[in-house]
Amino acid sequence: MGQRRKRDENQHPKKEEAVAAEGEEGPEFEDAYADDYESEGEVIVHDEDGEGEQMEEAVDEDEVEEKKKVWFPGQDIAEDEELDFENDAYEMLHRLNVDWPCLSFDYLRDTLGVNRVKFPLTFYFVAGTMAERNKDNKVQLVKVSNLCRTRYDDDEFAEVDEEEEGDPVMESKEVPHNGIVNRIRSMPQHPHIVATWSSLGKVHMYNLDNPLKILKQPGSVAPENPKGPFYTFGGHLEEGYSMDWSKVVEGRFITGDCRKNIHLWNAREATFDVDQVPFVGHKASVEDLQWSPNEQNVFASCSVDQTIRIWDARKKNGSALGVHAHKTDVNVISWNAKVPYLMASGADDGSIRVWDLRSFKEGSPAAEFMWHKKAVTSIEWCPQESSMLAVSGEDDQVTIWDMSVEKDDEEMETAQSAEIEVPPQLLFIHQGQREVKEIHWHFQCPGIIGSTSATGMHLFKPAITEA
Repeated sequence: MGQRRKRDENQHPKKEEAVAAEGEEGPEFEDAYADDYESEGEVIVHDEDGEGEQMEEAVDEDEVEEKKKVWFPGQDIAEDEELDFENDAYEMLHRLNVDWPCLSFDYLRDTLGVNRVKFPLTFYFVAGTMAERNKDNKVQLVKVSNLCRTRYDDDEFAEVDEEEEGDPVMESKEVPHNGIVNRIRSMPQHPHIVATWSSLGKVHMYNLDNPLKILKQPGSVAPENPKGPFYTFGGHLEEGYSMDWSKVVEGRFITGDCRKNIHLWNAREATFDVDQVPFVGHKASVEDLQWSPNEQNVFASCSVDQTIRIWDARKKNGSALGVHAHKTDVNVISWNAKVPYLMASGADDGSIRVWDLRSFKEGSPAAEFMWHKKAVTSIEWCPQESSMLAVSGEDDQVTIWDMSVEKDDEEMETAQSAEIEVPPQLLFIHQGQREVKEIHWHFQCPGIIGSTSATGMHLFKPAITEA
């Protein structure tokens, strides 16, 4: 079924059910303690004079604890069960509620520095909505700041710096977008240039320089938000989901559609030159595209035809290399920026494969994992740690892997005696979202991961890294 399954148009939340407060637009942070107050009962105690006094209903903590049980990886969750989490499993976890679900988002590169690990954190991202009506969709430019460490929120004895305390702050600007935003990507060299794939079959380019300046400098005066894209390409014969900017050549871009066509873009001053002749090779929908991290004319694609192909951008008729990569649709791929001969892929059957491109034409993966129970929806190598990989699936899991870990004899004995074998490379499982669509590591804040889903966005840092 491919990427089409990422968008179920019959499962839009109704507008009146949106979490944002009335009169406000854009996403907002979830109150982590709202449920605590809502669940507390109240009783009226009357004294001898008949006057009443409100008192909180006593809660039997032992009874609450009895209802909780430890969840183990691989176990199913009943309909009447709900996953809770321990704060000490995360260095940071913040949850964002949105008016409409987002299929796709992308971090924006900024000038605040690289390898930022000191809390609180500030960064920017852009997202696109999946509204019920095409005309209600928007491109959202978001600044999140005062993202504090949450690991010790439940520890009253923990020593926490004052600057690491406080509520997160979110500011946003919105631009109208016609159609659902299937995918959105920011240009690495000029982050204010943002590309979107519309469900109406067109690819748009937006210049978000003015709203970005306002977010960076509150109170500054800038022209109004752009009313629409400055460039639109309507040459695709059908909608699509795949697109990628080159990190090597400024302004070089590729887009792929559900009709199996791939088009090459090159920036020309204030516009784009899009080659009308597509790359030919795939037999079905192009699901994902990735430029080589170090070569200007090489890119990769994956498809519903179950193949991964490596292309020379100077040759249209046929790919340079191609393998039958999975037994089902290949939904996503990721090219390792630190080890350019490694590529990872995820498929409709939940399988994850790692490929050594030095022996790619042999068609045998360097590693394979069958952990996710449903289709893989997103996959990405960590930009700081070459062996770490993040994966999301339709089984509502975000998993983090370390491909450098090897199973030892003791682990093998433990695994054989366990009901469910957990691969030693699997470091962390994040849950709590429904229908996870896309994940990204932050390229300037090591260990930070963002995930977008039908139920909102999560920004988190698992407590598994040294940073």
